[in-house]
Amino acid sequence: MRSHLLNDTTAESYRRSVTEGIERVAAKLATTSRPFTGVTVDALSPRIDAIDLDKPLLDTTAVLDELEDVYLRDAVCFHHPRYLAHLNCPVVIPAVLGEAILSAVNSSLDTWDQSAGGTLIERKLIDWTTARIGLGPVADGVFTSGGTQSNLQALLLAREEAKTDDLAKLRIFASEVSHFSVKKSAKLLGLGPDAVVSIPVDHDKRMQTVALARELERCRRDGLVPMTVVATAGTTDFGSIDPLPEIAELCEQYGTWMHVDAAYGCGLLASVRYRDRIDGIERADSVTVDYHKSFFQPVSSSAVLVRDASTLRHATYHAEYLNPRRMVQERIPNQVDKSLQTTRRFDALKLWMTLRVMGADGIGQLFDEVCDLAVEGWKLLAADPRFDVVVAPSLSTLVFRCIPASVTDPAEIDRANLYARKALFASGDAVVAGTKVQGRHYLKFTLLNPETTVEDMSAVLDLIAGHAEQYLGESLDRAS
Repeated sequence: MRSHLLNDTTAESYRRSVTEGIERVAAKLATTSRPFTGVTVDALSPRIDAIDLDKPLLDTTAVLDELEDVYLRDAVCFHHPRYLAHLNCPVVIPAVLGEAILSAVNSSLDTWDQSAGGTLIERKLIDWTTARIGLGPVADGVFTSGGTQSNLQALLLAREEAKTDDLAKLRIFASEVSHFSVKKSAKLLGLGPDAVVSIPVDHDKRMQTVALARELERCRRDGLVPMTVVATAGTTDFGSIDPLPEIAELCEQYGTWMHVDAAYGCGLLASVRYRDRIDGIERADSVTVDYHKSFFQPVSSSAVLVRDASTLRHATYHAEYLNPRRMVQERIPNQVDKSLQTTRRFDALKLWMTLRVMGADGIGQLFDEVCDLAVEGWKLLAADPRFDVVVAPSLSTLVFRCIPASVTDPAEIDRANLYARKALFASGDAVVAGTKVQGRHYLKFTLLNPETTVEDMSAVLDLIAGHAEQYLGESLDRAS
């Protein structure tokens, strides 16, 4: 079995095996004609259940053949232009190359003696990102597994900086369309069920600062502690961007930590044309960015950034076997001192490779393209009497609802939209997402693929309308 260990004696075997795997993926990419095969859980489960993991195939080609059957053939293809569902982006080739390198070398970014140059590359990218944001000369941060972890760490720092032992008094303010990880983090941090105060949004799905000011004042009047305001730069459902400058003013007035969840909107940091949409982010105390959303990076690639590097001490613990305190005086850079994780992948390498090959403008141009595409999609929806579109896009998301002319019952329209989404997914012709707006079911295009065209969107809308009409026709037949 030592022949499977990656080392100097197996380098050629490694080359052959990885090349064979890459060829399978390349063939999948080259021949994919739709984003999904339509395979069902009931069809796929027996194939996987039948595999006896205690009986290895002992042959890479045989394993790849098996993998073709249980995974590759039916994998949902984010690179396809009619994948329009979640915040999953097609990935750029330099980042995939970085992924291959980091997996094989297998550096761990917790300590210097496990990573060497990897630590310095990650730190350089953190400095690059904080400079793009404008957080100032003492800013810092660390890579994380994703936006949920980044938000959790930011709120942990905010909790500690609030400087109160009475957790029941702490309050977090976030818009009613903020990410669910805000409430999840509050629970994980030991805060009470009333800790997160939901702030209403305006017609454009942006936090209402008048309502925020009212709640902050009430918090102060009631003897509570305003721990943090979470402003969102790119909500998951609508791509809406909260009014960051006004929120920053209120945070300064009330002495409150300002966190900006820019997991989605961070692509604007590289934008050639739309950077001003997140003006005010430079005043944040902490920022979440997900490079694996709008920087076209493979999962996972995220970071939490802070204005004041010293606040990261709230995540610092020292272990003699790993990062003893003396290493701080010896100026040995251990990233575990800043992180909630210990063992941690060298995910920063993917972004490094991307910037060195494409440059920030190259990334920004791709993100600008999908923002422009969303505007064209909004025009398409607004002009189509079959659909109701909720709000003009701030980034690259469109939320809409099929409104069949023959039906007026909102509940029946809900069922038609749910059916259309499921039928579309089952067909494999396209993949769209769903959400609720004011209790009603809506559909969602999340546009992150520059290869998607207006013609693609138009064709998918026709498919949705067709499935909805089919459902309503069958529903009427059943009722008659």
